[in-house]
Amino acid sequence: MDSDNTNKRKILVTSALPYANSSLHLGHILEAVQTDIWVRFHNLNGNECLYFCADDTHGTPVMLKAKEDGINPEQLISEVKKDHMETYELYDINFTNFHSTHSDENKKYSEFIYNKAKEKDLITRKTIKQLYDEKESMFLSDRFVKGACPKCNEEDQYGDGCSKCGATYDVSDIKNPISALSGTKPIYKNSEHIFFNLPKQANLLKEFLKKSDLQKPIVNKLSEWLNDDLQQWDISRDAPYFGFNIPSEIDKYFYVWLDAPIGYIASIDNWANSNNKKIEDLWSKDSEYEIYHFIGKDIAYFHGLFWPALLDSADLKLPNGIYVHGFLTINGEKMSKSKGTGILAREFADISDPELLRYYFAAKLNDKVEDIDLNLEDYVTRINSDLVGKYCNIASRCSSFIKKNNNELTEEIDNEFIADIVLKKDLLVNHYNSRNYSKAIRLIMDIADDVNKYINDSTPWKKDLNEAVEIASTAIYAFRILSIYLSPIIPKITKNAFGFLNTEKNSFEDLDLAIEKPINNYTPLLNRLEPIEIKKDEPMNDNNYIDIKQFAEIDLRVAKIVKASNVEGADKLLKLNLDVGDLGERQVFAGIKKSYDPQDLKDKLVILVSNLEPRQMKFGLSEGMVLASSDNEGIYLISPDSGAKPGLRVK
Repeated sequence: MDSDNTNKRKILVTSALPYANSSLHLGHILEAVQTDIWVRFHNLNGNECLYFCADDTHGTPVMLKAKEDGINPEQLISEVKKDHMETYELYDINFTNFHSTHSDENKKYSEFIYNKAKEKDLITRKTIKQLYDEKESMFLSDRFVKGACPKCNEEDQYGDGCSKCGATYDVSDIKNPISALSGTKPIYKNSEHIFFNLPKQANLLKEFLKKSDLQKPIVNKLSEWLNDDLQQWDISRDAPYFGFNIPSEIDKYFYVWLDAPIGYIASIDNWANSNNKKIEDLWSKDSEYEIYHFIGKDIAYFHGLFWPALLDSADLKLPNGIYVHGFLTINGEKMSKSKGTGILAREFADISDPELLRYYFAAKLNDKVEDIDLNLEDYVTRINSDLVGKYCNIASRCSSFIKKNNNELTEEIDNEFIADIVLKKDLLVNHYNSRNYSKAIRLIMDIADDVNKYINDSTPWKKDLNEAVEIASTAIYAFRILSIYLSPIIPKITKNAFGFLNTEKNSFEDLDLAIEKPINNYTPLLNRLEPIEIKKDEPMNDNNYIDIKQFAEIDLRVAKIVKASNVEGADKLLKLNLDVGDLGERQVFAGIKKSYDPQDLKDKLVILVSNLEPRQMKFGLSEGMVLASSDNEGIYLISPDSGAKPGLRVK
């Protein structure tokens, strides 16, 4: 990239919108860090690069989470947005604007794009059979249906896509569907839905895949989907649903995946209105701005096919590129709270400086669609070796010599040595621009090794003060260039480094500037890390204690056994039909057959864990658990006093 202003780029960048029903995990941070590094690099290299994001707020999960918490969805998404923004700030993610899909701007553009699609005859209607949960009295959104993938037969997949093979499919195609809400088998009910005619945009999408900056595996996968009987896209959902009403429709809402990517435009519009800008100058077919999306591989279908088809229907500019990354694993395992690998971003920030995780992710990231592993032992080793042992070591070793010279650097430095480091800029710029951060890190650390070798070979501690200051000044100049090279990755540490150096101009265009002011006394920029151990997120500690909050979450109710019966094919189970008062009737399978005759259990009072997630067994659905104790003699159901009424809460 030329430093000539005529070649400066104008760029709009987005990362995928985090969903507004829970806190951010480290997978969110991986993507945000990858994006933020790229944005910072471009701005430090003289381009104008603006970074936009928002919370993805609509859909059934948000509605149900709010109901569970006893608040309205608006309050939930407001609280989650605050949590998300505070967490991103911990990791120094520098958004130009962070907004919400539940906004006036998003409603405006969702309706605008929909109406433009209608004008182009891209909107159709048809009656479909939709899965309906009779127990919950609602149609099931895709994420609340589980079953086997219709493409690869992988079990326990959601209704809108397979996490194993990456296929996206209609929820009606999933095999052996089960409601994730109640654990019951849903039925089919008819409902008229609204569709976007995606097949009609097939030629446009083929051209998009040819022209846009996409990784080859993503192009191949999108082309495969594009040529594999492309279906019309269902863009409506039935009430109850938290989202935007579809214009001129009754009890029909935009599917969350329609208005979620439109949230990119909404966030830009929200910023533009507050900064004397026009959205037409930013996101239109005539805009000077390039548009790039950073996303995970699980949503490539939506961004690579649905999104450009929608944009084209409204005569809006299509993305110049979509950059896809893999998933994050922890110590080689998928993130899982039960295995101690489902680490929330806030939790990790309490364990280690978030800035260091930025560096570790950068050292692993490239332009490929590869999964990234956070190995905690390797994390500590890399930080101590690279940042402490190589980078910071330069300033630490040389500052004492400069201090003896009243903290002033000399102009008599090894210009040839420094010029060679400056010449590495073009290669480094290429690594950053192509998102090959791991190559950028290797190049920077190779330079740091060269600087440390220069210090070792020059032995300033054996020289008189003037010579020692010349060697140390050369190394400090090199340290400044290294700090500039590293600043997109570790902005807080390098900001402190520039404070030590007393320099104000620290962009990629300032590598040749002299350090004219005296530097400041050096204080350690970073201390060595101690080994990190993440404790598994289990409800009990080493003493088998649980806290009062955990205990309060267990809903114990008195229940009366209405009927008990043997379970065909089961050696240990009895099926219990329970009266739980106001909670209605429950069916529970209990492993008490060896201790009780079913006939003796009728009308017996028991204690039921009523808020245990229903479990689908091969004999039927078990809707809770009855409490019992046991010893070598047998199993004993725990019963309340005879006067207790079914449904009574146990305290």
